[in-house]
Amino acid sequence: MTDAPARETAPSEVRALLLRLLDAGVTAAHPRGCLVPHLPPVPAGRLVILGAGKAGASMAALAEQHYRALGVDPSRIAGLAVARHGYGEPAGVIEVVEAGHPVPDEAGIAATQRALDLAASAGPDDLVLVLLSGGGSANWIAPAGALTLTEKQGITRALLRSGAAIDEINCVRKHLSRIKGGRLAGAARNAGRILTLAISDVPRDDPAVIASGPTVPDPTTLADARAICARRGIPLPASAEALLNDPANESPKPGDPAFAHSEFRIIARPVDALNAASAAADAAGYEPVLLGADLEGEAREVAAAHAALAREMKAAGRKVALISGGELTVTIRGEGQGGPNQEYALALALALDGAPGISALSADTDGTDGGRGEATDPAGAMIDPTTLARAAAAGLDARASLGENDSTPFFDRIGDLVRPGPTRTNVNDLRIILVG
Repeated sequence: MTDAPARETAPSEVRALLLRLLDAGVTAAHPRGCLVPHLPPVPAGRLVILGAGKAGASMAALAEQHYRALGVDPSRIAGLAVARHGYGEPAGVIEVVEAGHPVPDEAGIAATQRALDLAASAGPDDLVLVLLSGGGSANWIAPAGALTLTEKQGITRALLRSGAAIDEINCVRKHLSRIKGGRLAGAARNAGRILTLAISDVPRDDPAVIASGPTVPDPTTLADARAICARRGIPLPASAEALLNDPANESPKPGDPAFAHSEFRIIARPVDALNAASAAADAAGYEPVLLGADLEGEAREVAAAHAALAREMKAAGRKVALISGGELTVTIRGEGQGGPNQEYALALALALDGAPGISALSADTDGTDGGRGEATDPAGAMIDPTTLARAAAAGLDARASLGENDSTPFFDRIGDLVRPGPTRTNVNDLRIILVG
């Protein structure tokens, strides 16, 4: 008696599995599963809860529910959470404001000033609980000196178009701000305790980079910010040049009294999402191969390297799930619409050129990837061996689309965009390649 031949998995089943693996990763990083065990005891005085980022509102809502369930009188809770447009949710007595991302807006400016005022109002019996997540850099916006919002928006757009890494972007942001780079801790220096609970969205989980480190010492300098702007060719208005050349505008460093009663704790990391996706892939019969949670680089270059690795695995007869995280970048050369995950997927499809038995998904765990800064933007895209053929049949030129950085219309036309909607968390990108 001979064994029955292995059944070839249908493309629709593979695509459904890719979406389940993404969902497993996102679920592992949501505040619902990681925040409450880290919430501190009720202080003698007030609870001042300040949230920022794509998980800012969801974290604030959970914290408010937790303390109300402990019997804390609402009059002892003051707070404000700022989240990206579309990422808000009710948080009881804590006000929630939606603001611009990745380019800041007026709503963010007004809310940030109120957050700074709340921090400054904290006294020695009060706890300032800061709930941070990716996106906080854009949501907490307080231009320093004579810098205007319009000028800050222009600098942000130029940095994004230049292909600058997130740590470079945040270094510049910190030296043009009244809240970033440890300055929020300075505002709350009279509080009895400052505790920051953060969901990391940055490579290597550096507290000074998450949301531009508003409550931790800043290791970067004015000279670093000037060098980044010069290297990336960022045009600076006179107001920004004045800030970057003023020694009095240097961010607070280790040993500053502002950090004497400040503690920072990371409650979810990109690797948590990768591990959850890996466990789900293993349960589905794939050997998980983790390529790292901190990958950086140009999206199309990383895609080429991953395509070569996938081909090697396929040639070796292995059934694997290549899983990676991190934050890739795109140097804008064209006038199209897209994001790093969609560009990665398009470049991966081109590099694989229809190779059989290989499918992939690349998406941002926050639910949006590049785009117009709207909550309806796609999170990423999927590819399979039929991607290029289906695109050609639809009259699309994949290579031309990549050249124009125009991945969103490409994948939209063939129905391969990934659209989970706002996830209200953010641990960076999750890329999954299923081989065999």
